[in-house]
Amino acid sequence: MRVPNQSKRRTAGKLALAAGLLLTGCSTTVDGHPTAAPGGGPPEPSFRPPRTSTAPPSPTSPTKPATPNRPADAIPLPPDDNGYVFIETKSGRTRCQISSSQVDCEAQFTNTPLKDGQHANGVSVSAEGTVQWVLGNLGDIPVVTIEYLTYQAQGWTIKADINGTRFTNDRTGHGMLVSIDNVDTF
Repeated sequence: MRVPNQSKRRTAGKLALAAGLLLTGCSTTVDGHPTAAPGGGPPEPSFRPPRTSTAPPSPTSPTKPATPNRPADAIPLPPDDNGYVFIETKSGRTRCQISSSQVDCEAQFTNTPLKDGQHANGVSVSAEGTVQWVLGNLGDIPVVTIEYLTYQAQGWTIKADINGTRFTNDRTGHGMLVSIDNVDTF
């Protein structure tokens, strides 16, 4: 008895098995934790987006009413579609992302704790006052360069001057003063 389709079935089965093995080997994720080898190049991003500057509002522009923790003369910084405000200090040495729940800043700080054997380059403070030092990179964020003035963003008052940038949560009063040489939390 002759089975005419048996040869065709074997060939089709081998092709299906080969295709399955090829697809199994393809993946877009890799397990583990990314680390850079010393001398592996600059941290990402290797470029920054164009800097913009926020000027003080004109005397006729409306301001939000003052509250005990928010000055009336604070310049509002509107959030992006995801609820973040991204700033860079006038010196260009510190960049921060601000959300309603926390402020994260990155800089080449001069005196930071070690994290995983490296000096931390980021600090974060929550609205409740929890502080965390981290290793990381904020990436290619669309920063607004702030002047030595007072700003308002996502429930935080930001007061920038030559000595550093102070972030105070309007609701809790907690925050931090960030400079290259020191970070004070309160």
